[in-house]
Amino acid sequence: MTVNCSPQLWIYDTTLRDGTQREGLSVSIEDKLRIARRLDQLGIPFIEGGWPGANPKDVQFFWQLQEEPLKQAEVVAFCSTRRPNTNVASEPILQAILAASTRWVTIFGKSWDLHVTEGLKTTLTENLAMIRDTIEYLRAQGRRVIYDAEHWFDGYKRNRDYALQTLETAIAAGAEWLVFCDTNGGTLPHEITQIITEIVKVLPSDTKLGIHTHNDSDTAVANALAAVMTGVRMVQGTINGYGERCGNANLCSLIPNLQLKLGFKCIEENQLSQLTETSRFVSEVVNLAPDEHAPFVGRSAFAHKGGIHVSAVERNPLTYEHIQPEQIGNRRRIVISEQSGVSNVQAKARSFGIELNKHDPTTRKILERLKDLESDGYQFEAAEASFELLMRQALGSRQQFFEIRGFQVHCDLGQGETNTSALATVKVAVNGKDILEAAEGNGPVAALDAALRKALVNFYPHIAAFELTDYKVRILNGHTGTAAKTRVMVESGSGHQRWTTVGVSTNILEASYQAVVEGLEYGLLLHSQAEAAVIGNW
Repeated sequence: MTVNCSPQLWIYDTTLRDGTQREGLSVSIEDKLRIARRLDQLGIPFIEGGWPGANPKDVQFFWQLQEEPLKQAEVVAFCSTRRPNTNVASEPILQAILAASTRWVTIFGKSWDLHVTEGLKTTLTENLAMIRDTIEYLRAQGRRVIYDAEHWFDGYKRNRDYALQTLETAIAAGAEWLVFCDTNGGTLPHEITQIITEIVKVLPSDTKLGIHTHNDSDTAVANALAAVMTGVRMVQGTINGYGERCGNANLCSLIPNLQLKLGFKCIEENQLSQLTETSRFVSEVVNLAPDEHAPFVGRSAFAHKGGIHVSAVERNPLTYEHIQPEQIGNRRRIVISEQSGVSNVQAKARSFGIELNKHDPTTRKILERLKDLESDGYQFEAAEASFELLMRQALGSRQQFFEIRGFQVHCDLGQGETNTSALATVKVAVNGKDILEAAEGNGPVAALDAALRKALVNFYPHIAAFELTDYKVRILNGHTGTAAKTRVMVESGSGHQRWTTVGVSTNILEASYQAVVEGLEYGLLLHSQAEAAVIGNW
């Protein structure tokens, strides 16, 4: 029997509270519940749900979780200490906290004397009483308390003795965790190490410590790692580093660094392999594009572009990868571009289930065609679906599901009107039969897409499940003005699968047409492959 002796760390997720303070990020109650359940599935021990009483949304969120509790995570309610010169038992914010019915409550209090005198407009003594009264009251009500020492590092630098008094007060009142907060995000890793080392020496040896860092100096993850190496055992952060201003410590980087590199136990191994999927899930729910270049979980985190890199990775991935991407649920990608060599083309073909011989003239032909197209403005790094179609064309294995005979698009903008209507007419041949269809849309690309689907759906019913999920336009040579060459990238999807196609032309409609048509064609290719796999398994 094997015993896991890795030291335990407690991950505390504050995506649903601190993360939602990011500019431009907004979530519904349903969104918060979906994220909470996904974090629970990931194995996060503490999930901060919000500040009940601060807004109706958070109140309802906690009510919902009372009806349908999470499976393993502790949901934590968050709020401040009582206000200056008030009776703690009559504080409305604390009554809302109790109504949330969570076992754990996180209370934040002022560590920095500047905030006490200038922000709260009260005395240093009253601030200590606020911390003491609030924690004692919650403990008397049966709650377990995490104390967030707000602006801890700034306060310690400017008035060490008073900052220490706030911690001592919180401990005496019954707080089980003390969390050092770098609220302004201005502290650097060496300062984190120095200050926590000093504090550990004067606090009781059994004091449980945590860290909460912000990314204003781009050191939030490094600061949290420094704190852990100095003895901290609770790490607070958010998925994808979401948060106010520049964000919070990114749990998608912290968890693998702590578990895979420093040997701490954060979550189970099978849960760690869900990290990339969780990152992208949260991105989708909050309606923010994933950071493709994010460490660990980004789509490009294990992407290899240079020919020498690709050749080496093919022999041994350790040559250019610091961990195995599968450990955190990501995957290796071979990027195709004008910098590619034969090894790139071979590796990319292999990812599509196609074996290419290095000495086959077709392999060189594909590479030369790739470079010619990229010199014309095409880009296949992101448009991998278009590259697979290009490759199958060169190999003579590109299946022709339909053929476009021609199309027309008419746009109409009435005088004084702000809405443009568009009408597209397409002529398509399927199995030798010509089909003429027309459809309207709120723009020319939408109308063209609708007309194509209308023409094809009777032959390929599953095309109704395809959706255009993203549409990007890039001007390639702006100095030519309205005659500039345009590159259009179209992302399409069907359930959990997504693929991207590209089109280039001096005519934006033609470029869009190329990308939209290839998007439909590739979706049909995936469907036919899936059907063939099912038949093959019978």
